Amino acid sequence: MASDSISPGSRENAGPAEPAEAPVNFDAPAVLRKWPSLRSERRAESGGPYLLIDGTLDQCIVNLMAKPAGTRHLYEIHTSAQLPLVNSVLSGENITELARLRDFL
Repeated sequence: MASDSISPGSRENAGPAEPAEAPVNFDAPAVLRKWPSLRSERRAESGGPYLLIDGTLDQCIVNLMAKPAGTRHLYEIHTSAQLPLVNSVLSGENITELARLRDFL
């Protein structure tokens, strides 16, 4: 007699697979902040980064990418998390990769 049950490892009745990457909302509110620096080094004793731009994630990325590559480590973008691609605080390489992704979306 055949069983109508499906074994736990079977995908026979499984729905469609989840997409590998979630889309990113580049219109999400975001702020671009810069750490005070001396000779391109962060001055952590200054109390933290100060506000440069209050706009969208896209505006912050565009403005940051216009900065010289050697100084981008002094900047952070603060936004709402859009996991797994966007954390609430983005810096350095994360922003560069997100800028590349933005060009493909």
